[in-house]
Amino acid sequence: MNSLSLLLVQSADVADFGLAELAYMVAALLFILGLKRLSGVKTARRGNQLSALAMFVAIVATIFILWGDVSLWILFGGVGVGTVIGVLLAKRVPMTEMPELVAFFNGLGGASSMFVALAEIVKSQAVDVAEGAATPVMDSDIALAIMASILIGAVTLSGSLLAYGKLSGKVKVNRYGPLGMGFANVGIALICLALAWYAGFGASYGGSTVFGAIMLTLAALVLGVGLVVPIGGADMPVVISLLNSYSGIAAAATGFVLQNNLLIVAGSLVGASGLILTRIMCKAMNRSLANVLFSGFGDDGGGTAEQGEYTKVKSGGAEDIAPLLDAARSVIIVPGYGLAVAQAQHKVRELADTLKERGCEVRYAIHPVAGRMPGHMNVLLAEADVPYEELFELDKINGDFKNTDVALVIGANDVCNPAASDPASAIAGMPVLNVWDAQTVVVIKRSLSAGYAGIMNELFQNENTLMYFADGKVAVEELISEVKEL
Repeated sequence: MNSLSLLLVQSADVADFGLAELAYMVAALLFILGLKRLSGVKTARRGNQLSALAMFVAIVATIFILWGDVSLWILFGGVGVGTVIGVLLAKRVPMTEMPELVAFFNGLGGASSMFVALAEIVKSQAVDVAEGAATPVMDSDIALAIMASILIGAVTLSGSLLAYGKLSGKVKVNRYGPLGMGFANVGIALICLALAWYAGFGASYGGSTVFGAIMLTLAALVLGVGLVVPIGGADMPVVISLLNSYSGIAAAATGFVLQNNLLIVAGSLVGASGLILTRIMCKAMNRSLANVLFSGFGDDGGGTAEQGEYTKVKSGGAEDIAPLLDAARSVIIVPGYGLAVAQAQHKVRELADTLKERGCEVRYAIHPVAGRMPGHMNVLLAEADVPYEELFELDKINGDFKNTDVALVIGANDVCNPAASDPASAIAGMPVLNVWDAQTVVVIKRSLSAGYAGIMNELFQNENTLMYFADGKVAVEELISEVKEL
């Protein structure tokens, strides 16, 4: 929401800003209304449309402000390139890679703030020199805003790119101990603060603002990497929402630099909503933010920790499981990241429709941290047009498993692991879906490999659990075929 506006919005000497400021107010209102609707599953699409409209209004207003002061090739070239990239990404990036795309966009937001702040430093220096100032010195309030934009923007950029690399599997870095890395990050953060003071106020004592800003940028980029390196794969949804809030805070700071009210409002909305979502995610995992940032929970590759051996696993195929589904009067489907990998959401919807035609009640249990980003399962199921009223959050459906004939787990692991009740477990205290309370549990999974927590899942060898080892989409297709033949 802030990347394009940051790249386009610049200070300009235009006689009348009245119309543009009014447009910015309208855009800010639309952003607020859009964000409000994004908080609900049923209204999320409308919220996204309102936010897109708000950005369109903001871009048009910005073009009006810059008209005549900036080359039309630059103005419309930037809009055109950004539009083409956005459309291509929206059409080509599969839903399984949506978390990586969100992380990448967070990084672009941070980069925008960082580069705009650096450009303002160069601009202010040029103006001061042109006016004959022997030692260019920025006003303290502008200096603080610029340094905040550089610091937070650079941290967001490098941290988001590393998060993108981890989520996509291109970067496998988790080799430093969380404690040791924490001390290193504290040291780098102190260096960043010292460089921010030097860049912002050192000119009064003969220092170089531009040199200080460049060094601050480099140090902040290193800090962003250091903050994300020790965080394990299971915590990446929390990290994505936190980095999203960073990008918003950086945008708000840039709004103060440019004296642009829309950026201040939009950035504050993104920053606040990201922090709220981060808190919700931490609560869903029953962990503090400090624990997420410094515990190193979960390995990047997933499932590499010591697991032990399963001894009494029961497995079957579609011909064994189809009669259970055909006879069931109540089925709860539990989707996980495996469903996203298999792109099985449309087939799951088809299976649910088939069961409902037989008089079965079908619902979906959505765990807050299932998948690789906040709301990942909701997005996937919405893509398959699963009715909103069939989606239930953990606290709304957990008590219903004991009255359910079949719990169908597709590609989920840690979010339905009974080990959460073991104080010695890596996921101790984490709220999980009590699928084992159902009369029968069917788990569709490629293998018995561990989830991101790297621990065994006793659910797989429970008396009432039947494993179905297959790709999620293939397994559901086979179940649909078998059920229809009964």
